[in-house]
Amino acid sequence: MLVVELARARTVAALAAFALGSAAAPSRAEEPPGSPAPSAPAAEPPSASPPSSAQATREQLARDPELDGVRPSPLEVDYAQYGVGIAADVVLEPGAICPSSVVVPCIVGSGGGPVLRGGYRPSGPLYVGGAYQFSKLDSSNLYRLGILQELRAEMRYFLDTRARVAPFVTWGLGGVVYGNEFGVETGGVSAFFGGGFEFEVSRAAIVGANIVYRPVLLAGYTDAAGLDRSTGIVQFLHLEFLLELRTELHRE
Repeated sequence: MLVVELARARTVAALAAFALGSAAAPSRAEEPPGSPAPSAPAAEPPSASPPSSAQATREQLARDPELDGVRPSPLEVDYAQYGVGIAADVVLEPGAICPSSVVVPCIVGSGGGPVLRGGYRPSGPLYVGGAYQFSKLDSSNLYRLGILQELRAEMRYFLDTRARVAPFVTWGLGGVVYGNEFGVETGGVSAFFGGGFEFEVSRAAIVGANIVYRPVLLAGYTDAAGLDRSTGIVQFLHLEFLLELRTELHRE
């Protein structure tokens, strides 16, 4: 009887010890056997600082060589500029050379002809050049070919629009001769003032137009028909379409 009681007491002690051990241990019943313990999150590497504005500008200029400051604009380059034009000269008032009080054929009428020009376009808004023009004028059949020839100095002042189209103001002075078939029967001086525009087709080619007021002072003379022509100012409206080329001379 004593032996049975001792065995029962040992069993109860063992069960109590097992119950206490199970309550003290952390519960890992849901984890599969052999699963690794969770690790701490890895530290993120420090992010690189953004590039400075100067470095970004250098990289942008390297990618795009057309940006200002890398390739000069037309106003930062000196050019030789030359070309041709076709002009129309419309008589506004013939003046004393064809007086309205005398019934005689007017020897100076409207006409037109080609223009040859060349000049220098420095770095800046100015153009300085010269032009030669001859125009076949209506001479009321007093001349076979009434030709007015002019050699003139020209200037243009361009307005910077930062676009392909550049308007300009133009003015100049010149000398003229007039006669039959490039002959000389009279001569004088001319001036003009007006405006126009240029359109840059490419870096080397330009088209454009201008319209100017052009008074021409002609000296008095006796024409081929024996008629006396008084000194007077012939007033023209000059219209011109032009095609010009540019050759680079110097970069600043």
